[in-house]
Amino acid sequence: GKHKRHGMNVQVLTDPFGRLLWTSPALPGSTHDLTATRQHGSIEALADAGLKCWADKAYQGAGGPVRVPFRGSRLKRWKRRHNT
Repeated sequence: GKHKRHGMNVQVLTDPFGRLLWTSPALPGSTHDLTATRQHGSIEALADAGLKCWADKAYQGAGGPVRVPFRGSRLKRWKRRHNT
């Protein structure tokens, strides 16, 4: 909605315990998450380091080391467990 404020898109990487590992420079808030990630080169950096990460559904199609949940409302049981 219209909040009369300017938003920003900042990408953040944390370890499994929630400790901050990296944060990106801010981009305009209208920038899609996957576009921002590609602009900052974080997907390539993760691949080069041999690390995998979990992301939300906005990163569908990122490929490489980025793992996203399965989409859909009629998922098989193992896919629902996997998403949980």
